[in-house]
Amino acid sequence: MAKTSEYTGSYTLPFEQPVTELERQIDALQQRGDADRYADELAGLRASRNGLLAKIYAELDAWDVVRVARHPARPQTADYIRLVCRDFCELHGDRRFGDDPAIITGFARIGRTFKVLVVGHQKGRTTQEKIACHFGCAHPEGYRKALLKMKLAEKFGLPIVTFIDTPGAYPGIKAEERGQAEAIATNLFEMSRLRTPVISIVIGEGGSGGALGIGVGDRVAMLQYSWYSVISPEGCAAILWKNANEQTNTAAARALALTADANLRNGLIDHVIEEPLGGAHRDPAMMAQRVEDWIVETVRDLKRFKPATLVQRRFEKYRSMGATATAAGEAP
Repeated sequence: MAKTSEYTGSYTLPFEQPVTELERQIDALQQRGDADRYADELAGLRASRNGLLAKIYAELDAWDVVRVARHPARPQTADYIRLVCRDFCELHGDRRFGDDPAIITGFARIGRTFKVLVVGHQKGRTTQEKIACHFGCAHPEGYRKALLKMKLAEKFGLPIVTFIDTPGAYPGIKAEERGQAEAIATNLFEMSRLRTPVISIVIGEGGSGGALGIGVGDRVAMLQYSWYSVISPEGCAAILWKNANEQTNTAAARALALTADANLRNGLIDHVIEEPLGGAHRDPAMMAQRVEDWIVETVRDLKRFKPATLVQRRFEKYRSMGATATAAGEAP
């Protein structure tokens, strides 16, 4: 199991244990009053740590990627809003039931000129925040709130930027009673027809319909160590093998083809945004800058198209997913 490092108080992933000792040594030297005398040794230790991190992260399997995507220090939607957006004005409520804190919506400025609507899942940091946000699992009112604000952005001709980070929609009885499936289905239908640019970024977890509920975009990107699939590895393992453990979770993660590279190969996303060495949680500021650069470049490109063209291209994009071809004489 992953554990919390005692010398830094940071969360340590299981496969990062070799790096932990090097970081402990670096911290010990930095805290010395005569740290300047050890500049060469510090440089050597940092180089060793960086080399080891590069090697470890180059060899991650799918289940390890899921662990990175769930790192407690990984930047969330609220962090990207703080680091990327200016003049953010949050909007609340769905005008039907209430306000769902698992989804944040609001107008903001990104880059020098672009005014956009931001929509994103929020998991929370502290225990109280996580409980309030349902660990990023939105209720129907969250998806209805998102769609209501998207229609408002369409009215004013503003691009829509969505940040996806959820293990799935909330599965509770109350959510089902309030029409969870209908809310998500309505979002899929209405987002496909929005006459304004829509771009989506999977920043952590992209689980099932909970992710798709705000993920029907003209361009979809994933961070390098995020995951995007029809179900979580644990859910898949529980269904197939009636038991979710380390072995079955690993097997399920591999079979689901949920990594960014796999989704790109399968044509389900358009771009992979490279993360800083060791993952986004090690340098949120750098990760935010890369996300901002991609958003600005993509919005600028999409604004060239007329609204009707955007809708048609979006339809063709999703209509072509899952297409197969057979050789002459073969059964389909």
